[in-house]
Amino acid sequence: MSKNLEMVYLIDAYSSALTEKQRDMLELYYCEDLSLAEIAQNSGISRQGVRDCIKRGEAAMLELEDTLGLARRNRLLSEVFEGIRSRAEEIIEQNDAFEIKRLAGEIIEKTAVLEGGA
Repeated sequence: MSKNLEMVYLIDAYSSALTEKQRDMLELYYCEDLSLAEIAQNSGISRQGVRDCIKRGEAAMLELEDTLGLARRNRLLSEVFEGIRSRAEEIIEQNDAFEIKRLAGEIIEKTAVLEGGA
């Protein structure tokens, strides 16, 4: 997985644990793909100041991930839910029995609800 994508997952999981300034700069850098110079210009601080803030935020999120593993768990849950959903869709496609289709449909609905809350 690319480092940028990993950071986006970490931002999703841990942004609430960061300072507002760290959160904003990390989102601008990783999610909005702005350069350090662009962020610095928009924020009214030096490029080095932006870099330092981003590095502190990255370090905080990596430490939290090492301790808690929330981003890794969320990715794993998404993969599991997608696998369950895919199998349920296969059951619907491959079987004509009404009860099997109904049960597979329930699996799809429940995983969609869980995935949204994961």
